[in-house]
Amino acid sequence: MLARRALQWAARRGGQRPPVRGLRGSPRARSAMPSWVIDRYGRNEVLRFTRDMVFPVIQYPNEVIVKVHAASLNPIDLSMRSGYGATALNMKRDPLKIKSMDTEFPLTLGRDASGVIMECGLSVSYFKPGDEVWAAIPPWKQGTLSEFVVASANEVSFKPKCLSHVEAASLPYVGLTAWSAINKVGGLNQSNCSGKRVLILGASGGVGTFAVQLVKAWGAHVTAVCSHDAGTLMRKLGADDVIDYKSGSLEQQLKTLPSFDFILDNVGGSTEKWALDLLKKWSGATYVTLVTPFLINVDRLGVADGMLQTGVTIGSKTVKHLLKGVHYRWAFFMPSGPSLDEIAQLVDSGKQSTCPTERAITGSRSAKQDKCACWYLQQKGLNIFFSDVSNKDFF
Repeated sequence: MLARRALQWAARRGGQRPPVRGLRGSPRARSAMPSWVIDRYGRNEVLRFTRDMVFPVIQYPNEVIVKVHAASLNPIDLSMRSGYGATALNMKRDPLKIKSMDTEFPLTLGRDASGVIMECGLSVSYFKPGDEVWAAIPPWKQGTLSEFVVASANEVSFKPKCLSHVEAASLPYVGLTAWSAINKVGGLNQSNCSGKRVLILGASGGVGTFAVQLVKAWGAHVTAVCSHDAGTLMRKLGADDVIDYKSGSLEQQLKTLPSFDFILDNVGGSTEKWALDLLKKWSGATYVTLVTPFLINVDRLGVADGMLQTGVTIGSKTVKHLLKGVHYRWAFFMPSGPSLDEIAQLVDSGKQSTCPTERAITGSRSAKQDKCACWYLQQKGLNIFFSDVSNKDFF
């Protein structure tokens, strides 16, 4: 993967070979950094600002250290703060149980980052110190609400030239989640999406607004389901049909429309019981949901039983709906620098934009306003992003 991206680097620079750098650690003068952390799971009161978080060090030759200029907070961070997914994520962090218990603490939240490369590992030739980049860090790693963050080079991409760091920090996690569902799992792409009828359930959230723009850029006919308040935004983003789920029975409203080739479900719950009936039968039509019980099962039942229960659930549902002529699939966030490369091209070409309803928190906002913004994020699924994560006055 890095070799392919190195060839792309060389092509953009007239055939020059990318520089090869030796393995370097972070400056010896720095041993700690400002960070927002939690020491236990709970509500907002568990958040703690510290200037003594351990400075990240390159441990593998494919890693980079990024100085964070802006970071964002997503609904997954609020869930992780409360302990959601802790069992599965701890297994990923320490699969051989080599470390002691509670190895995740102190835990830094935040998945999105936009900043500048500070250090590169031995095998990293695609980037160099000083490059402006963006990334979405996997939830099993230390997050981005710190002055610096370490990431695999395969998780990092050059920041879109047309976006500021604050704007760029609002996109990677939701963008890659939507990209995973639509492209990696759903199989849609620029060459096969034109003319397809696509339904987005929960279209006004972060993933939904990105998904609407993405499939529209690929030529699909887009039906967006949202509240009345978000209708104008959906049309601005390119939705062909906008359905207000509060104006009557959503199922009956959608049944009056022609059948769909693809459904992205950001809502889950009872919608799954009837949404698959809206697909075209025996045509390769696909339903993809981002609301899955995997992490909940593992938290509740343990790793072995939780994974077994999850496997039985997805297997039975897949077969059940396949016999009815439609495909049923689950999707998850997938960190991917190459996918961010493609998203950056869409952003720079004007086919993808940040959502205007996303809200910024800066050090000048009062604590009361910030708590309201966090509540708003939790209710609406929007991004809150930070322009100076080293500022202790965020919350």
